[in-house]
Amino acid sequence: MAANVEIYTWSTCPFCIRAKALLNKKEVNYQEYAIDGDDIERKKMAIRANGRNTLPQIFISDKHIGGCDDLHRLEAQGKLDELLQA
Repeated sequence: MAANVEIYTWSTCPFCIRAKALLNKKEVNYQEYAIDGDDIERKKMAIRANGRNTLPQIFISDKHIGGCDDLHRLEAQGKLDELLQA
């Protein structure tokens, strides 16, 4: 069973695009929350992300893993696939 992956994005954010590209390359199904200009949703995201309000913010099986660099770091360390299969 695949993990539940959620990503908060802005449509023109280069880091969001890069994070989604990695998930797409790995053929991961994910729920995207495009919060362009929505301050209320961004505040909700920040609460969920332990105060982080930069984009993207990524969650795997309800665990906050961080942003684009964090996602790519997990991939480089060989830990992303394990999280995605949880």
